[in-house]
Amino acid sequence: MSEPKVFVLRTAGTNCDGETKYACAKAGASVDLIHINRWLANPSLLHQYHFFIIAGGFSYGDDLGAGTVLANQLKQKLFEELRRFIQERKLVLGICNGFQALVKLGLLPDIQSAASNQQFPIIQESTLGPNDSGKFEDRWIYLKKSSNRCVFTGNWYRDPIYLPVAHGEGKFIPVNKKILDTLIANDQVVFRYADADGHPTKKYPWNPNGSVDNIAGICDPTGRIMGMMPHPERFAEITNHPRWTREKLPEPTDGMLLFLNAIKYIKENL
Repeated sequence: MSEPKVFVLRTAGTNCDGETKYACAKAGASVDLIHINRWLANPSLLHQYHFFIIAGGFSYGDDLGAGTVLANQLKQKLFEELRRFIQERKLVLGICNGFQALVKLGLLPDIQSAASNQQFPIIQESTLGPNDSGKFEDRWIYLKKSSNRCVFTGNWYRDPIYLPVAHGEGKFIPVNKKILDTLIANDQVVFRYADADGHPTKKYPWNPNGSVDNIAGICDPTGRIMGMMPHPERFAEITNHPRWTREKLPEPTDGMLLFLNAIKYIKENL
């Protein structure tokens, strides 16, 4: 495949679609920004693409809770198209608000579906609640890779990584301890918040929201659907880093590693 195709979803309140397009294009993909109204008018449009991304922002003003309205819209109007897309072994990524939508849609972590061999029952097994700090967190944080299952971290050679967060509802909370234990046992915890030495920690501000078990990102049992609160698309260039004039930084950037892995997977498998 010469040029993987990426579908970046836009809707009212989305504000990270431009950065996401830039990062995917830099990784070697052809990228289209698709407004949800255009997709609703032509549901099969999704199948022209190999990689579906729900970009960050505040979809529908986060009314009823972060990502809730968008998740309900996808569930009621476009779920069958998403089901087909996933069954074709294609990739799905939700960043920040996109992660919030995926967990409320039930596509992440999708543990009970995998356990029962059912096809995508709409069951919400976790949520992303208000930050323990009681305020919007806009800062750079360290992440420790915690999974070998996830496609997006399949070719990983740097730990920890440094990425920005920007959210008011980023605390990952599983429905119960069984869900958390299964997530860990299935190797579905992709990233944990960590200190500068890469040690996962509950201490604020290293863990900016109080997430259970320091979880910053998870994948489904296939490793092809991932959601994360930090923003990899906001660190696609060295000059995005807050200390780029004072530190010698490696390339590709920490944010680009995820997109490069995704595009590599598509070229080799689809």
